[in-house]
Amino acid sequence: MDFCSMIRTHIDPTTGCKIAYTPHGRFIHIPPSFPRTDWANDFGRPWWKDDSYCVGILSKKTRFIKIINTLTSQEQVIEVCSEEIMSEILDRYVTYNAHAASYTWKYNGKNLEMDKTLEDNTVSDEDEEFYKLSMNDDDFLPAIHLYFNDDLTEA
Repeated sequence: MDFCSMIRTHIDPTTGCKIAYTPHGRFIHIPPSFPRTDWANDFGRPWWKDDSYCVGILSKKTRFIKIINTLTSQEQVIEVCSEEIMSEILDRYVTYNAHAASYTWKYNGKNLEMDKTLEDNTVSDEDEEFYKLSMNDDDFLPAIHLYFNDDLTEA
């Protein structure tokens, strides 16, 4: 059974065999650590390889951004995926401001293009640089500023 590609494994110190790493106990479709005659392995595809259970796509990298509403001075820090475009970020930000679409989104004084990612909008990810410099990147989050358009026609 090939569970190595999706389930974390380790070398069992007792047997020296590669087995599933399940520190909180086995779960469905995980074979026992030792050979057993009462374990049926005829269940077909294990659940973690069943595409019908897919609830999302794993991001290459996530990052935190600060969104500042210049009208109310409220700030929200949210985690976003590197693949998300600005309109998708706006859709998630609506929980904090129902009229977020009535704002102009800017970074460093430039309007952001809502059909592009943060990187495409020159909002660079400097996490690696902060790591190399042993700096806390939480103190230097890129700030997206929202400017009210005085147009509540968009909900």
